[in-house]
Amino acid sequence: MEVLKSPLENFGGELFIDGVSTVKLAEIFGTPLYVISENKIRENYRKMHAAFSKRYGKFRILYSAKANTNISVLKILHSEGAYVDTASAGEVYLASMAGFSSEEILYTGINVGDEELKYVLSRGVMVNLDSMSQLNRLIRLGVPETLSFRINPEHGAGYHKYVVTASKHAKFGMDEASALKAYEIVKAAGVKRFGIHMHIGSGIMDVTPYLKPGERLLKIASKINTKLGISFDFINFGGGMGVPYKPGEKELDLEAFSGKLVELFKRKLDEYSLGKPELWIEPGRFIVAEAGILLTRIKAIKQVFHKKFVGVDAGFNTLIRPAMYGAYHQVVVANKLNEKPTEVYDVVGPICESGDVLAENRLLPKIFEGDLLVVLNAGAYGFSMSSQYNSRLRPAEVLVKSGRYALIREAETFEDLVRKQRVAEWLE
Repeated sequence: MEVLKSPLENFGGELFIDGVSTVKLAEIFGTPLYVISENKIRENYRKMHAAFSKRYGKFRILYSAKANTNISVLKILHSEGAYVDTASAGEVYLASMAGFSSEEILYTGINVGDEELKYVLSRGVMVNLDSMSQLNRLIRLGVPETLSFRINPEHGAGYHKYVVTASKHAKFGMDEASALKAYEIVKAAGVKRFGIHMHIGSGIMDVTPYLKPGERLLKIASKINTKLGISFDFINFGGGMGVPYKPGEKELDLEAFSGKLVELFKRKLDEYSLGKPELWIEPGRFIVAEAGILLTRIKAIKQVFHKKFVGVDAGFNTLIRPAMYGAYHQVVVANKLNEKPTEVYDVVGPICESGDVLAENRLLPKIFEGDLLVVLNAGAYGFSMSSQYNSRLRPAEVLVKSGRYALIREAETFEDLVRKQRVAEWLE
């Protein structure tokens, strides 16, 4: 029998999410299908907020929008009191559509052009920059009221080399010397509120990797304060908090995580006389990954030499993490939770690429064409990293809550494949 965690439940061998049958959802909306639990999103947000805020009252969560930008998801988190961390003008636009005010949106741009900088300035959002190049162009275009810089603390972490975002080899952030110069420039330019920021990587399951870079960030903040007289309104430790993807993996210990990080924060504030700035963090995956699943129908089963392949209608166009990062996602058979696993399969998609593998060597109950598989922990970086590769259509998204369900994004149609295309006049 499968061991499941909230919001997943086993009713008579059938998988339910937040009180709704996955089998029923697949029949109504078709597959592939993303399904997101509102209750789980709220639960994860509240759990993290409680762990930190009881240790330091001036605490704020900025939801990392890149994990899942569905407007319904953004609205849920806005109603919980979250701010939002955005990585593009498009995410700023979506956050505004979801009800976030300009004061509740932080924009962290990487290697962007003047048009994007003009847009975020026009929206009046908080700006977080990571290079002197961006700063020099921004100042010519306008001066935001609140400005922060992303520091590279030289120490990073993450579950894959592609997600480590702080080191002497990373493209992100500014070194200490550049940061001192940058804060000097923006103070003279008339910026009124200041922050400082870091982000070390993603999928981190322990507080230890945050401590050394966190200490480095606070030391740099101290030097800026001493040399330039700048007081920080917020100090942002970034995101990257992970979730267990494999059965049996331990969850992030929020009590230990928040306890050690806040202890370091308060100790260094006192040591460096930095006052009482707000403490910010930017979780994305932690809040939405376990809240979402991907339903996919088995279309073909075959054996090639020693391998048994299960061909499904979801591929790396729908969930790219296994192909891109070698990521593990647990797979269950929606209506056979009580059946004994007896067969080893590779679960593969419809994309014409050898890397289109969702799961390798998985022990599952004997399955047949038409059975429904469920890929767990797909709430983060599912739709937001999806594509139309092979001219496949992006799936629908459904929100569930306590037995209710609602379509929150329609599945694409063939017309969507050509909606913005134009034929050159000489080919007419």
